[in-house]
Amino acid sequence: MALGLANIVLLVRRSVWNYPFGIAMVSLYALIFFEARLYSDVLLQGFFLILNIYGWWHWHGTGQGQEVPVRWLSRPGRVVAVSMAIAASAGWGSMMARYTDAAAPHWDATVAMLSVLSQFLLAKRFIENWIGWIVVDVLAVGLYWSRGLHLTAGLYGVFLILSIVGLRQWMRARRA
Repeated sequence: MALGLANIVLLVRRSVWNYPFGIAMVSLYALIFFEARLYSDVLLQGFFLILNIYGWWHWHGTGQGQEVPVRWLSRPGRVVAVSMAIAASAGWGSMMARYTDAAAPHWDATVAMLSVLSQFLLAKRFIENWIGWIVVDVLAVGLYWSRGLHLTAGLYGVFLILSIVGLRQWMRARRA
């Protein structure tokens, strides 16, 4: 939980140093989610590991000091991103329901696919990543609570608050 909080606080501040904390966090959560039979989330942690490494490389040296510049997606980019997230969530959820004993296949798939989108947007420094994380956090709180992962649900409640702060901070940074 401490690694996750450090990761998000540093993201809100647009610090490249969020990535080492994110790498450690996703490695540990892969084990936790495997134990809870949330297989989409296990695979998601592997994806996050790769995107955290990519983001660390992509953010390195891009900003003044430790803060990286941020930007908005284009309108067509938003339409494509949302459409892909919906299609991927439906497809992945159906596969998990059919081929695994996943505990909450469609709910878990939606959290996973929206997380993939949000992490990609984050690595590319698009402000909309925070909107995605807000939706993910709301869904994740309920999912993890329902699986008995109460501390993780609480952590995602804190992530929700930090995501709202992150959205405001990044919007302010873009205006500046």
